[in-house]
Amino acid sequence: MYAFEIERPSSIADAVAALKSEEAQALGGGQTLIPALKQRLAMPEQLVSLAGIPEMRGVCKSDAGELCIGGATPHAVVAKEAMADFPALADMAGHIGDPAVRNRGTIGGSLANNDPSACYPCAALATGAAIITNAREIAADDYFQGMFSTALEEGEIITEVKLPIPEKANYQKFVQPASRFALVGVMVAKYADGVRVAVTGASENGVFRWSEAEAALSADFSASALDDIKTSADGMIGDLHGSPEYRAHLIGVLTKRAVTAAA
Repeated sequence: MYAFEIERPSSIADAVAALKSEEAQALGGGQTLIPALKQRLAMPEQLVSLAGIPEMRGVCKSDAGELCIGGATPHAVVAKEAMADFPALADMAGHIGDPAVRNRGTIGGSLANNDPSACYPCAALATGAAIITNAREIAADDYFQGMFSTALEEGEIITEVKLPIPEKANYQKFVQPASRFALVGVMVAKYADGVRVAVTGASENGVFRWSEAEAALSADFSASALDDIKTSADGMIGDLHGSPEYRAHLIGVLTKRAVTAAA
Protein backbone atom coordinates (compact mmCIF):
# COMPACT_ATOMS: atom_id res chain seq x y z
CA MET A 1 0.00 0.00 0.00
CA TYR A 2 1.09 3.65 -0.30
CA ALA A 3 0.18 6.92 1.41
CA PHE A 4 -3.07 8.63 0.44
CA GLU A 5 -5.75 10.83 1.98
CA ILE A 6 -9.27 9.61 2.68
CA GLU A 7 -12.43 11.70 2.94
CA ARG A 8 -15.59 10.40 4.61
CA PRO A 9 -18.43 12.69 3.52
CA SER A 10 -21.83 12.38 5.19
CA SER A 11 -23.92 13.62 2.25
CA ILE A 12 -24.06 13.17 -1.52
CA ALA A 13 -23.35 16.86 -2.03
CA ASP A 14 -20.20 16.64 0.07
CA ALA A 15 -19.06 13.53 -1.80
CA VAL A 16 -19.55 15.19 -5.17
CA ALA A 17 -17.59 18.23 -3.99
CA ALA A 18 -14.73 16.04 -2.73
CA LEU A 19 -14.55 14.17 -6.03
CA LYS A 20 -13.90 17.40 -7.93
CA SER A 21 -10.29 17.12 -6.86
CA GLU A 22 -8.19 15.95 -9.82
CA GLU A 23 -6.60 13.05 -7.92
CA ALA A 24 -9.74 11.90 -6.04
CA GLN A 25 -11.46 8.56 -6.58
CA ALA A 26 -14.72 7.23 -5.14
CA LEU A 27 -14.55 4.27 -2.76
CA GLY A 28 -17.62 2.05 -2.38
CA GLY A 29 -17.12 -1.28 -0.64
CA GLY A 30 -13.53 -1.47 -1.85
CA GLN A 31 -13.74 -5.08 -3.02
CA THR A 32 -12.12 -4.19 -6.35
CA LEU A 33 -10.34 -0.93 -5.59
CA ILE A 34 -8.42 -1.98 -2.48
CA PRO A 35 -6.72 -4.96 -4.19
CA ALA A 36 -5.89 -2.64 -7.10
CA LEU A 37 -4.26 -0.18 -4.69
CA LYS A 38 -2.19 -2.94 -3.12
CA GLN A 39 -0.86 -3.93 -6.54
CA ARG A 40 -0.30 -0.31 -7.62
CA LEU A 41 -2.77 -0.77 -10.48
CA ALA A 42 -4.50 2.37 -9.19
CA MET A 43 -2.76 5.15 -7.26
CA PRO A 44 -5.18 7.97 -6.42
CA GLU A 45 -3.94 10.56 -3.95
CA GLN A 46 -7.35 10.85 -2.32
CA LEU A 47 -10.16 8.36 -1.69
CA VAL A 48 -13.73 9.52 -1.09
CA SER A 49 -15.62 6.90 0.90
CA LEU A 50 -19.33 6.61 0.12
CA ALA A 51 -20.05 4.10 2.88
CA GLY A 52 -21.12 6.67 5.50
CA ILE A 53 -23.78 8.49 3.48
CA PRO A 54 -27.19 7.55 4.99
CA GLU A 55 -29.19 8.65 1.93
CA MET A 56 -27.29 6.13 -0.20
CA ARG A 57 -28.16 3.10 1.91
CA GLY A 58 -31.29 0.96 2.24
CA VAL A 59 -33.90 -0.98 0.28
CA CYS A 60 -37.55 -0.04 -0.29
CA LYS A 61 -40.41 -0.65 -2.69
CA SER A 62 -41.83 2.30 -4.62
CA ASP A 63 -45.48 2.94 -5.49
CA ALA A 64 -44.50 2.28 -9.12
CA GLY A 65 -43.55 -1.31 -8.33
CA GLU A 66 -39.80 -0.78 -8.32
CA LEU A 67 -37.27 -2.04 -5.83
CA CYS A 68 -35.19 1.00 -4.89
CA ILE A 69 -31.72 0.29 -3.54
CA GLY A 70 -29.26 2.91 -2.32
CA GLY A 71 -25.94 2.85 -4.13
CA ALA A 72 -23.95 2.22 -0.93
CA THR A 73 -26.13 -0.71 0.20
CA PRO A 74 -24.10 -3.89 0.85
CA HIS A 75 -25.00 -7.17 -0.85
CA ALA A 76 -25.90 -8.77 2.50
CA VAL A 77 -28.53 -6.10 3.15
CA VAL A 78 -30.05 -6.60 -0.31
CA ALA A 79 -30.14 -10.36 0.30
CA LYS A 80 -32.17 -9.81 3.46
CA GLU A 81 -34.38 -6.84 2.64
CA ALA A 82 -35.28 -7.70 -0.97
CA MET A 83 -36.53 -11.19 -0.16
CA ALA A 84 -40.19 -10.26 0.30
CA ASP A 85 -40.57 -8.23 -2.91
CA PHE A 86 -37.90 -9.60 -5.27
CA PRO A 87 -36.71 -13.04 -4.09
CA ALA A 88 -34.68 -13.74 -7.24
CA LEU A 89 -32.58 -10.63 -6.62
CA ALA A 90 -32.23 -11.44 -2.92
CA ASP A 91 -31.03 -14.95 -3.74
CA MET A 92 -28.54 -13.58 -6.25
CA ALA A 93 -27.16 -11.06 -3.74
CA GLY A 94 -26.91 -13.77 -1.08
CA HIS A 95 -24.55 -15.82 -3.25
CA ILE A 96 -22.11 -13.11 -4.31
CA GLY A 97 -18.58 -13.93 -3.19
CA ASP A 98 -18.28 -14.93 0.46
CA PRO A 99 -19.64 -13.38 3.70
CA ALA A 100 -16.82 -10.83 3.86
CA VAL A 101 -17.53 -9.65 0.31
CA ARG A 102 -21.29 -9.55 0.89
CA ASN A 103 -20.92 -7.40 3.99
CA ARG A 104 -18.55 -4.88 2.35
CA GLY A 105 -19.33 -4.87 -1.36
CA THR A 106 -22.09 -2.56 -2.59
CA ILE A 107 -24.50 -2.55 -5.50
CA GLY A 108 -23.28 0.89 -6.63
CA GLY A 109 -19.67 -0.20 -6.57
CA SER A 110 -20.44 -3.32 -8.57
CA LEU A 111 -22.34 -1.41 -11.24
CA ALA A 112 -19.73 1.35 -11.44
CA ASN A 113 -16.93 -1.19 -11.90
CA ASN A 114 -18.94 -3.29 -14.40
CA ASP A 115 -16.75 -6.38 -14.12
CA PRO A 116 -17.58 -8.69 -17.06
CA SER A 117 -18.39 -11.53 -14.64
CA ALA A 118 -20.25 -9.59 -11.93
CA CYS A 119 -23.82 -10.46 -10.94
CA TYR A 120 -25.46 -7.04 -10.43
CA PRO A 121 -24.96 -5.83 -14.03
CA CYS A 122 -26.88 -8.92 -15.11
CA ALA A 123 -29.75 -8.13 -12.75
CA ALA A 124 -29.85 -4.47 -13.79
CA LEU A 125 -29.95 -5.30 -17.49
CA ALA A 126 -32.47 -8.13 -17.10
CA THR A 127 -34.90 -5.87 -15.25
CA GLY A 128 -34.38 -2.75 -17.34
CA ALA A 129 -33.25 -0.92 -14.21
CA ALA A 130 -32.70 2.80 -13.89
CA ILE A 131 -29.25 3.82 -12.65
CA ILE A 132 -29.64 7.03 -10.63
CA THR A 133 -26.58 9.25 -10.20
CA ASN A 134 -25.98 12.58 -8.54
CA ALA A 135 -26.62 14.21 -11.92
CA ARG A 136 -29.13 12.13 -13.92
CA GLU A 137 -31.00 8.87 -14.52
CA ILE A 138 -29.53 6.32 -16.96
CA ALA A 139 -31.45 3.36 -18.40
CA ALA A 140 -29.61 0.07 -17.99
CA ASP A 141 -29.75 -0.49 -21.77
CA ASP A 142 -27.70 2.69 -22.21
CA TYR A 143 -25.50 2.34 -19.13
CA PHE A 144 -23.35 -0.71 -19.91
CA GLN A 145 -20.88 0.07 -22.68
CA GLY A 146 -18.46 -2.87 -22.71
CA MET A 147 -16.02 -4.60 -20.39
CA PHE A 148 -15.35 -2.34 -17.35
CA SER A 149 -16.95 0.52 -19.28
CA THR A 150 -20.10 2.47 -18.37
CA ALA A 151 -21.88 5.72 -19.20
CA LEU A 152 -20.67 7.33 -15.95
CA GLU A 153 -18.83 10.61 -16.36
CA GLU A 154 -15.80 11.68 -14.30
CA GLY A 155 -16.85 12.40 -10.72
CA GLU A 156 -20.35 10.95 -11.20
CA ILE A 157 -21.53 8.50 -8.54
CA ILE A 158 -24.38 6.00 -8.38
CA THR A 159 -26.74 7.11 -5.62
CA GLU A 160 -29.60 4.68 -6.21
CA VAL A 161 -30.74 1.81 -8.44
CA LYS A 162 -34.41 1.29 -9.32
CA LEU A 163 -35.29 -2.21 -10.55
CA PRO A 164 -38.82 -2.88 -11.87
CA ILE A 165 -40.09 -5.94 -9.99
CA PRO A 166 -40.95 -8.73 -12.47
CA GLU A 167 -43.87 -11.14 -12.35
CA LYS A 168 -41.41 -14.03 -12.37
CA ALA A 169 -37.62 -14.13 -12.32
CA ASN A 170 -34.65 -16.33 -11.57
CA TYR A 171 -30.87 -16.05 -11.67
CA GLN A 172 -28.62 -19.01 -12.42
CA LYS A 173 -24.86 -18.82 -11.93
CA PHE A 174 -22.18 -21.32 -12.88
CA VAL A 175 -19.60 -20.38 -10.25
CA GLN A 176 -15.89 -20.09 -10.93
CA PRO A 177 -14.82 -21.75 -7.65
CA ALA A 178 -11.68 -19.70 -6.94
CA SER A 179 -13.12 -16.21 -7.42
CA ARG A 180 -16.84 -16.94 -6.82
CA PHE A 181 -17.56 -14.79 -9.86
CA ALA A 182 -19.84 -16.14 -12.57
CA LEU A 183 -18.14 -18.24 -15.22
CA VAL A 184 -21.54 -17.64 -16.80
CA GLY A 185 -24.61 -16.15 -15.15
CA VAL A 186 -28.11 -15.69 -16.59
CA MET A 187 -31.10 -13.79 -15.24
CA VAL A 188 -34.54 -14.22 -16.76
CA ALA A 189 -37.24 -11.68 -15.86
CA LYS A 190 -40.86 -11.95 -17.05
CA TYR A 191 -43.02 -8.82 -17.27
CA ALA A 192 -46.51 -8.20 -18.60
CA ASP A 193 -45.08 -6.83 -21.85
CA GLY A 194 -42.43 -9.51 -22.42
CA VAL A 195 -39.36 -11.30 -21.12
CA ARG A 196 -35.85 -9.96 -20.67
CA VAL A 197 -32.77 -12.20 -20.55
CA ALA A 198 -29.34 -10.93 -19.52
CA VAL A 199 -26.03 -12.80 -19.53
CA THR A 200 -22.85 -12.11 -17.56
CA GLY A 201 -19.45 -13.80 -17.47
CA ALA A 202 -19.53 -14.97 -21.06
CA SER A 203 -18.87 -12.15 -23.51
CA GLU A 204 -15.69 -10.22 -24.22
CA ASN A 205 -17.91 -7.13 -24.31
CA GLY A 206 -19.36 -7.71 -20.84
CA VAL A 207 -22.99 -8.14 -19.86
CA PHE A 208 -25.50 -8.39 -22.71
CA ARG A 209 -29.12 -9.22 -23.52
CA TRP A 210 -29.93 -12.42 -25.41
CA SER A 211 -32.58 -11.11 -27.79
CA GLU A 212 -33.37 -14.43 -29.51
CA ALA A 213 -34.22 -16.03 -26.18
CA GLU A 214 -36.29 -13.00 -25.17
CA ALA A 215 -38.44 -13.30 -28.30
CA ALA A 216 -38.96 -17.04 -27.86
CA LEU A 217 -39.78 -16.79 -24.16
CA SER A 218 -42.12 -13.83 -24.65
CA ALA A 219 -44.17 -16.08 -26.93
CA ASP A 220 -43.86 -19.20 -24.76
CA PHE A 221 -42.42 -18.97 -21.26
CA SER A 222 -41.08 -22.49 -21.05
CA ALA A 223 -37.65 -24.12 -21.25
CA SER A 224 -38.73 -26.03 -24.37
CA ALA A 225 -39.12 -22.72 -26.22
CA LEU A 226 -35.31 -22.54 -26.25
CA ASP A 227 -34.71 -26.03 -27.70
CA ASP A 228 -33.84 -24.79 -31.18
CA ILE A 229 -31.97 -21.63 -30.14
CA LYS A 230 -28.20 -21.65 -29.81
CA THR A 231 -25.71 -18.95 -28.85
CA SER A 232 -22.73 -18.35 -31.10
CA ALA A 233 -19.28 -18.74 -29.56
CA ASP A 234 -18.06 -15.70 -31.51
CA GLY A 235 -16.95 -12.99 -29.10
CA MET A 236 -17.17 -15.22 -26.04
CA ILE A 237 -14.41 -15.28 -23.42
CA GLY A 238 -11.89 -18.08 -23.67
CA ASP A 239 -9.50 -18.77 -20.78
CA LEU A 240 -8.19 -21.60 -18.62
CA HIS A 241 -11.60 -21.93 -16.97
CA GLY A 242 -13.61 -22.45 -20.15
CA SER A 243 -13.51 -22.11 -23.91
CA PRO A 244 -15.79 -19.77 -25.89
CA GLU A 245 -17.78 -22.81 -27.02
CA TYR A 246 -18.20 -23.99 -23.43
CA ARG A 247 -19.48 -20.60 -22.29
CA ALA A 248 -21.88 -20.42 -25.24
CA HIS A 249 -23.23 -23.84 -24.28
CA LEU A 250 -23.64 -22.80 -20.64
CA ILE A 251 -25.76 -19.80 -21.64
CA GLY A 252 -28.40 -22.11 -23.08
CA VAL A 253 -28.27 -24.54 -20.17
CA LEU A 254 -28.52 -21.84 -17.51
CA THR A 255 -31.29 -19.95 -19.30
CA LYS A 256 -33.40 -23.11 -19.39
CA ARG A 257 -32.74 -23.69 -15.71
CA ALA A 258 -33.71 -20.11 -14.90
CA VAL A 259 -36.97 -20.36 -16.83
CA THR A 260 -37.86 -23.66 -15.15
CA ALA A 261 -37.09 -22.27 -11.69
CA ALA A 262 -38.99 -19.04 -12.33
CA ALA A 263 -42.04 -20.84 -13.70
